[in-house]
Parts: sequence; C-alpha cells; structure tokens
Amino acid sequence: QVQLAESGGGLVQARGSLRLSCAASGLTFSRYAMGWFRQCPGKEREFVAAISWVGVENYTDSVKGRFTISRDNAKNTVYLQMNSLTPEDTGVYYCAADRRGRAGSSPVTYEYWGQGTQVTVSS
Repeated sequence: QVQLAESGGGLVQARGSLRLSCAASGLTFSRYAMGWFRQCPGKEREFVAAISWVGVENYTDSVKGRFTISRDNAKNTVYLQMNSLTPEDTGVYYCAADRRGRAGSSPVTYEYWGQGTQVTVSS
C-alpha cells in the first residue's frame, strides 16, 4: 500500500522560510517522479514543483528562485525548501508520486497523493 506523508507545514511570517518533507512508502521511490501541489484559499489545486526520477526539476513561475525541490532516494523522501514566503503562498501543500518518472505539472499524471500539510504565511 502506497503512502505519502507530508510534514513541516506551519505558521510563518512573510519573508520567512519553511521546509516541507514527504516520506513515501510502498513504492519503488527512486523510479517515481515526485511533485508538490498546493491549494490556496478559494482556488483550485495548482502545481508548485516536481522532480523527475533522475533529478530534473520543474517549477511554476511564481516560485522560481524561492523554492527548491530535492529528493533523497536513500530515505524515500522528497523535500520542498520554501524561502521568501509571501501570504500568497498560504495553502495546503500536497506531495504526489508519478510512476512515469517525469517532472510533469499536470495533477492527472500523479497516481498517489498525500493528505496535505497546511502552510500559513502571515503578513
């Protein structure tokens, strides 16, 4: 049974930083692409960042230069380092796994999802 468990969310002031983690189990982690998505208040779920099975990174424009995705295959964990946070980054952050291995931005290509972790950025 595949499980993705996010952690690291919380309340932070604007211009602060957070690091999200997503621990995966029940899958061959190194073969999967991993993505981060978020759902901001009043908006649909949107792509944030992804990393392919070989480490190619992909970011949505609004987080480029501020967020960094990385993976540790030995720990079956993907991370999202978030710097220079703004209130617009507030939302529930989800990690997802895509067995095709590509760092795509469409949520429909991701087979497995975590439960999400709340990130709140105060102004």
